[in-house]
Amino acid sequence: MHPPSRPRSRPRLSRTLTALAGALLLSVPALPAAAHDGTGGDGGDRPAPLSAEERAAAPACDPIDPAACLLPFPNDWFTVRDRKTGTGRRIAFTPQTLPANALGQPADPAAWNRGDGFSPGSALIAKIPGIDLAKSGAAPITDIARSLSRDAPIVIVDTTTGQRWPYWAELDANAADPARQALLVHPARNFIPGHTYAVGLRNLRDGSGTLLAANEAFSRIAGRQLPREDPLWARQKQLRWVFDELADHARIDKRSLYLAWDFTVASSENTTGDLLEIRDDAFDQLGRKAPTYTVTSVVDFTPEQDARIAREVKGFVSVPSYLNAPGGPPGSAFNLGRDGKPEQLPGNTQQAPFQCEIPRSALTTPSQASLYGHGLLGREREVAAGNVKSMAAEHNFSFCATKWIGMSDEDIPVVISALTDMSKFRAVADRLQQGVLDTLFLGRLMAHPKGFAADPAFRGADGRPLLDTRKGVVYDGNSQGGIMGGITVAVSQDVKRGVLGVTGMNYSVLLNRSSDFVQFQPLIDRAYPDKLDQQLVLSLFQLLWDRGETNGYAAHLTDRPLPDTPRHQVLMQIAFGDHQVANVAAEVQARTIGARIATPALAPGRSPDVTPYWGIAPITRYPYRGSAMVVWDSGTPAPPQTNTPPFEPDYGEDPHSAPRNTAAARQQKAEFLTTGKVVDVCSGQPCRSG
Repeated sequence: MHPPSRPRSRPRLSRTLTALAGALLLSVPALPAAAHDGTGGDGGDRPAPLSAEERAAAPACDPIDPAACLLPFPNDWFTVRDRKTGTGRRIAFTPQTLPANALGQPADPAAWNRGDGFSPGSALIAKIPGIDLAKSGAAPITDIARSLSRDAPIVIVDTTTGQRWPYWAELDANAADPARQALLVHPARNFIPGHTYAVGLRNLRDGSGTLLAANEAFSRIAGRQLPREDPLWARQKQLRWVFDELADHARIDKRSLYLAWDFTVASSENTTGDLLEIRDDAFDQLGRKAPTYTVTSVVDFTPEQDARIAREVKGFVSVPSYLNAPGGPPGSAFNLGRDGKPEQLPGNTQQAPFQCEIPRSALTTPSQASLYGHGLLGREREVAAGNVKSMAAEHNFSFCATKWIGMSDEDIPVVISALTDMSKFRAVADRLQQGVLDTLFLGRLMAHPKGFAADPAFRGADGRPLLDTRKGVVYDGNSQGGIMGGITVAVSQDVKRGVLGVTGMNYSVLLNRSSDFVQFQPLIDRAYPDKLDQQLVLSLFQLLWDRGETNGYAAHLTDRPLPDTPRHQVLMQIAFGDHQVANVAAEVQARTIGARIATPALAPGRSPDVTPYWGIAPITRYPYRGSAMVVWDSGTPAPPQTNTPPFEPDYGEDPHSAPRNTAAARQQKAEFLTTGKVVDVCSGQPCRSG
């Protein structure tokens, strides 16, 4: 995400976003106030999914939660049988089941219905009138361990393994109307791809401590055997095995349940398949050659002009485009072939811009090649930022960047439009995947002996190469570059190590908690004014976002690599109290990928958690070879414990840029990227940035 902005001097990006958002707001009328992969999680005596014909004849909405059609969410009620998928299921939304926007426009479900399950990071959403989470004893964000207690009021069971799943529960703090306030239950570690989960809510209480009674429909389903002619008979049959799973693995009597349901997580094959398809096809076309490229600008700087950077090179790399318009402009989406997979239109290519910064030290010693990932809705020229130049000069790195198309400066109108009409979001997710492929091609150019290293633009006056291709290529990115860095590293065949700066994953969790999203909130408020609908919209976005961000690839980011992909190591550098990328999203990522945490992570008393960094194993000895998370603390207060963003001055100055601007953090990055070792640069104390 972009560097922090101050209200007194708003940057160009912020002004542009506000202007575009304002224009689109006028077009939407206001309404009156009102870990490892699995293979199908079905086990035991679970009923088979409904066929498409049976599903069409069944009620469109799940009768067990009448607050909104999609509730509870995610929910296998909205899937059908499909033996061709990894889970044996396929999502089967209809326009009527998805939230319509303020103009009454229903969403086209086609993009979602390609999925064979739900997001591995999906929040569980339900509407529980009158619930008080504290009185109920639900696990808050500060005490995740409580979610696994024997008497926990919310229980999630992995039906494939029988294990209880950790989470934290919260009410949507953005909902002013309690009647439309969602209960959000977030996995503290991503659910396992392909597995099925049973959810049970029991012993829920209101503010006075009074036990809440289940609604009539669910009470009947959880009660005596219903006759076949009863409208709820089919739903009771579907849920009977859920009751059995909760009884077997959590000792829950169905008579104590307020609500129960099940859902299946999308298989890795389904989530990652599009990107792997275009990666493999594009690199098969490339073979052993370096990608085709054009250098358009070479600027040599004198030491007086720039003491750190000797040369800046700009140009374009040609990449096969799998988007459905020539050149793949903003708003385009994948061109899908008859087999449902992305397919290149004849001769369609993407001219991806690149910019490279070569340090002065490379003039005497060939430098380490590194990709760089830019921030929120930014562009490749962010590779010339001061902290990147310092990293290059201090540690002899040459950095090159291209655009994260899908979420770059040129995509801003499409992103804004998608927030007002869900159907348009497919273009964001598909272009993001093409943007990852563009980055992979740029990385191949940096690593290939006949790529950049053979070009005069990347050679010194004596003809020697300025890039050391023997060292390969690594990755370093911040904010959106940290978020997108995870997916890039996960699918890269060239990059073995990456630094993910001020990172996290799962945009559906991040957005409400990010100060960056505030300028977009009026759009979604106007287009989807119901706060309960908004939470569903964000979760539906995530189902498509998973194909184009780290959340859908985290299970395979480190030691369980994707097909034809090596293992990877990542170093996550986190800013405590980050205003733009919530710390909790990084913690979920660390648990999911098996990263260890550098300890002591914080000074005593800094964390509000009962057990700080619960479920993340500590590093016990340095140097450490493996993936790791390091927390950098600049003294900013702890973030809110609700799904709301921290703001200055109440939550101090935003520390988002602090780690990358700290020399010790850059030293740690350089050591990791060049040797694969995580070293202690903080002398056994919590790491401080400033």
